[in-house]
Amino acid sequence: MKTSRRRFLQGSLAGAAGLAAPMSTWARPIGANDRINVAVIGARGQGGGHYNDALRNAHGGQAMAVCDADMAVVNQRKADADKASIKVETYQDYRKLLENKDVDAVIIATPNHLHSLIAIAALQAGKHVYVEKPVSHNIHEGRLLVQHAAKHPDLICQHGMQRRSDAAWVQIMEFVKSGAIGKPVVSRGFCYKKRESIGKVSGPQQPPSTLDYNLWCGPREMEPVHRKQFHYDWHWQWPWGNGDIGNQGPHQLDVARWVLGDPAANPERVISIGGRFGIDDDATTANTQIAFYDFKPIPMIFEVRGLPQADMNFRGRMDRYKGVVDIGNVLECEGGYVAEGKAYDKAGKEVAKFNKNDGAGHRRHFFDAIRKGKLEDTHNALTGHLAASLAHMANHSYRLGKVTPSEQIREHLKGNALFTETFERMLTHLKDNKLEADLSKIVIGPMLQLDPASEKYTGEFAAEANALDMEVYRKEFSIPTA
Repeated sequence: MKTSRRRFLQGSLAGAAGLAAPMSTWARPIGANDRINVAVIGARGQGGGHYNDALRNAHGGQAMAVCDADMAVVNQRKADADKASIKVETYQDYRKLLENKDVDAVIIATPNHLHSLIAIAALQAGKHVYVEKPVSHNIHEGRLLVQHAAKHPDLICQHGMQRRSDAAWVQIMEFVKSGAIGKPVVSRGFCYKKRESIGKVSGPQQPPSTLDYNLWCGPREMEPVHRKQFHYDWHWQWPWGNGDIGNQGPHQLDVARWVLGDPAANPERVISIGGRFGIDDDATTANTQIAFYDFKPIPMIFEVRGLPQADMNFRGRMDRYKGVVDIGNVLECEGGYVAEGKAYDKAGKEVAKFNKNDGAGHRRHFFDAIRKGKLEDTHNALTGHLAASLAHMANHSYRLGKVTPSEQIREHLKGNALFTETFERMLTHLKDNKLEADLSKIVIGPMLQLDPASEKYTGEFAAEANALDMEVYRKEFSIPTA
């Protein structure tokens, strides 16, 4: 992956200026009592929320099993079920759970690197699948998930991006189409979310004694653990996580492309800039990142900020774009803009309001789809894959980047007014946090070229980018082609 500086500048920065089928024989039909037996795989955090709701049958699916590589989590969830006088079966290995013919549907909330692997295995086992975002850890396995879902049309495979179940976004899009605030100019997504240091260890740490580390690693190599907090902080290390652009980001990346007409393919070009600023810890992902997606005719820009508004004060406020949005979306048009649930004219005067609920009925939508035997395209594996792919594309550009002084970055972006403005605000953000010294440590990635049909990179840096995306899978946990 070593590249000359001349090749890097020529091949990356210069591009910034242009910126009804038969049911599978093994799929068990829903019983006469209309009960859907649910198993939750990955039962910490978000998975714990899914599990608790399934215990109460809150959204139309009843918990009957729970699985986690950490038996401490499994035992706690079993205790929760016992208190509610509900019988659940317990598993540490998802493969054993998938052999249970009484399980109708699985909800997957494991670490990111296991999402596609387990979702595909569940489809092959005849289970309906709800898989959390991002649905994949890379573009390649996300496309395999789409192919496997298509191979099992009798099974529902829904992503976990709740905003697809919020009718307000449909209303917003109709409002924009009406021309009330003019033609769209740029679609923006934001993740301004505080992320403090995860700490720095002096050497390898032991995984929890209650955890099967082989199962937890799955397709990834069983590398020594270099983080204080084993759970959750994997989000900020590349083998398992995707940074906040792939954590919180898919929700807003999805809406940002949805308002562009829900394009059926990825953009042909992407470039990303950022770094891990103000913090020296064991994380490897960026805590400040911007990405430009060259959708035609309307581009898309995404921003990640993990640092506070000013003075590295993590007890203080976060920035808000236009004073309104920290985590969310803004669609800028010629005569105004939409910021989350409100529309404004160019002067910033509110001209319309939409009642958002952030997709409160998203999980119920999954179970209703199982009963109906049909899932809308807005909720399917392809939609989840394309949103996740945007995060992966940005990360590939960033990871292949080089540290470049801000003055040089500014010079090479000068032909792209929208991204230049975004970069200047990023610089101001770093200065507000007294990080002037870091202005010489910013990483700018190459402008990567993607063939939307094959979803493979082409041209300069193609070999490096495709190698990053393919990753390496241990034989025991390899993902089968469809």
